[in-house]
Amino acid sequence: MDVRLLASTPEAENLVVAAARLCYSSSSFEELLTWPEERKSALLRKVLAAGHLSVLEHASFTFGVSGISRACSHQLVRHRIASFSQQSQRYVNASGFEAVIPPSIAAHGEALRRFESLMEEARAAYAELLAMGIASEDARFVLPNAVQTSLVVTMNARELRHFFTLRCCLRAQWEIRELAGKMLALVQEKTPLLFAGVGPACLSGSCPEGERGCGRMKDVRAAFAAGTIP
Repeated sequence: MDVRLLASTPEAENLVVAAARLCYSSSSFEELLTWPEERKSALLRKVLAAGHLSVLEHASFTFGVSGISRACSHQLVRHRIASFSQQSQRYVNASGFEAVIPPSIAAHGEALRRFESLMEEARAAYAELLAMGIASEDARFVLPNAVQTSLVVTMNARELRHFFTLRCCLRAQWEIRELAGKMLALVQEKTPLLFAGVGPACLSGSCPEGERGCGRMKDVRAAFAAGTIP
């Protein structure tokens, strides 16, 4: 899995602070954008603590994601306040596709052999259909969820925080949790104040999963406090 931050709003934190100040100020935009750094940091922390998150929507982040499965991408695109451009199986030939192998299968010899055999069958069936003159938009119906794909993904800072709350949770599926962890590390490096303390919901409150929770809240909090993502 390869995840890169391709672009982001210039001076995103400064812009968010200016937007927050505008709500309560008659200052010009030039004045709103020029404020001592310590005051900007204090106001941004206050805005985040108060939950006034609409101003975060002015900052956006664009990621290049490759090497994830179609199964993972199907989960990713459910986050509707985002923009996605995905590699097309209709126009991009998938012959010899690479497959994402779940760790549980990779660690199980018999399961891995069956998995790899099935992937070869899918590759062969796809190639045979194309050779018969079947259009790729129809031949792709034999391709499995394991096929690797690539996307460009754009989210604003508010939606990203929500995304991390859901997908950094240990109850999230392993692949999208790994993706979320890589994305979180990138934006925390780029704009640390906007994403300070961000992670699964249990970092700041009770587990929203209730009886279906992982039961490892203390471990999760300790891991994020240490700067690692479990």
